[in-house]
This record gives sequence, C-alpha cells and structure tokens, in this order.
Amino acid sequence: MKRFVYIIMALVFATAANAQVNNKPDTELTKDEAVVRINEFTLKVQDLTNTLTNLDADIIRLQKELEETVAAIKDCNKSLYDLIGATEADVAAFRQKLGVLEGKVRSMKNLPNDVLAERVEEVKALDAELQQLKGQKIAVLPEFYDRIVSTQRDIKGLYRTPSVKRYTVGTWAENKDCLWNISGNIDNYGDPFMWPKIWQANTDIIRNPDIIHPGQVLTIPAKADKTDDEIKAERKYWRNKRAAAARKAAAAETATETK
Repeated sequence: MKRFVYIIMALVFATAANAQVNNKPDTELTKDEAVVRINEFTLKVQDLTNTLTNLDADIIRLQKELEETVAAIKDCNKSLYDLIGATEADVAAFRQKLGVLEGKVRSMKNLPNDVLAERVEEVKALDAELQQLKGQKIAVLPEFYDRIVSTQRDIKGLYRTPSVKRYTVGTWAENKDCLWNISGNIDNYGDPFMWPKIWQANTDIIRNPDIIHPGQVLTIPAKADKTDDEIKAERKYWRNKRAAAARKAAAAETATETK
C-alpha cells in the first residue's frame, strides 16, 4: 500500500515538474530541458508535416474524382441533349428564360390579395409564358422538370377572384350621383376617368351613360386599368357626343338663317 502511495506521489511530482518546465521561458531552460523541448517540437513538426502530406494527397485524389465526375456529367448531359435535339446554347437560353420567369413569380407572390385580384391579366401572361416553355422538349430535362412543376403550382396560387362591390345610386340633389362622380368616389376608384368601367359592367340597366336613376344598384368592377373593350366603348361614346353636338349646332344655325 505504501509503495502504491509512493508511486502516485512520484507521478504527481513528475507531472508538476514537467508543467513547470513547459512553462519556463526558453532562456531559463537547462541544457537537458532545452533538448527535451526541442525534441518535443521536432515531433510535433513531424506530425504536422505528415498530416499536411496526407491532406495534400487527399486533395489531389478528390480533385481527380471531381474532374471525373464533372466529365461524366458532361457526357451524360450531352447524351440527353442529343436525345432532344438541343445544344448547350439552347439549354442555357432556356435556363435563363425560366430563371426570369421564376423571378417574376416570386415578385408577384409578395403582393397582397387585392392587388393580385387587379392584376389577373399579368398572372395569365405568366401562365402563358410557362406553357410556352413547357411546350419545348428541353423542359423534360431533369434540371428543369421539378422547377417547372413548382413554378406552375406557384402561378396557380396567384389567381385571386376580384371582389364584387355594389353601389346604390342616390339622387342628384343629395348625392350628385353620376357615373363620373361615382367613379371618383374614393371608396370606388378615386378616379372619375374610370367611369367607363362602371358603364360597361352595367349595360343591362344603363343604356345611356349620361342617365342613371336613383335606386339602381350598380356593379363596381375591381380596380384595374380599362380594358380594350371599355376603351372602345368610351371612344364611341365621345364620337357620338361630338356628332350630336355638331347636329345640334347645325340645326340651330339653320333655324337662325330661316328667321
């Protein structure tokens, strides 16, 4: 038992002595201590050198494997491109077009629902653009297939049904209601020049856009740019107004001449 205690004490003292030596500055070491420290550093340098050598060998091996993998992928892609009759330039152009489309869809996904409801034509244009890409053989390549499916799903998620508003026409005396003023109402469009939209949405009850009646319930379409049909109707309206004014002026002139 005593012998065991002596051994433990000797190990403790030796460890403490080694720690003390290791903490000594180089200038305070004895010759023997300096030799020990140099040997320790030499072994560490050798270990690090061996580690570096092994890492360099691993890097060379991995670079070779990478080059072989890249070459194999190129060969595989070339075989796929040959099957669909496409060149690398064709695939690169397709990749760019799909990337641009994906960017547009991401931007649209950040818009609130009411704005999306107003921009349904833009969503349809994105859908049409995607269908055009899907119609190309390049779309079946593994690189693009999942992206196209995901983009199609995102575009479908952009469609919003415009909310339908109703407006009950009041009297001119109290409300000054006409299509111009109703369109200019901030709760509708806040823009009187949008009145043709209301007219064209209610042609079943409005024959002459200059005449509306109290109590009529008008459909107010979602806020959006005027459609081609609405613009055509507006132009026709103004042509008829000018023609009527010209006829009235001509009739008045004729009446004056006959007096």
